[in-house]
Amino acid sequence: MLAAAHRLADEGIDAEVIDLRTLRPLDGATIAASVARTHRAVVVDEAWRTGSPAAEVSARIAEESFYDLDAPVERVCSAEVPIPYARRLEEAALPQTADIVAAAHRVVV
Repeated sequence: MLAAAHRLADEGIDAEVIDLRTLRPLDGATIAASVARTHRAVVVDEAWRTGSPAAEVSARIAEESFYDLDAPVERVCSAEVPIPYARRLEEAALPQTADIVAAAHRVVV
């Protein structure tokens, strides 16, 4: 995620990164403050998109910070396949820097 933030900074896009260490309790105040400052949200998670922590965080943002958003919440998650053992296949299944950068571009434009 930090690599994506650095790449975005090189393009003139200032990305704020929040590393949620726990989901319970979820630090909703920090998330809401970030959305209030940036007016955007890209949620990155190595879990599958369906039923993932990213889904919960996205739902909370939509419920609690909807009027602060200038773009829909983007989620960048793993492919909905069993995580493969082979390194190249694992990289293809997990979110990569390019995926995060593309999601950030979608919410900025």
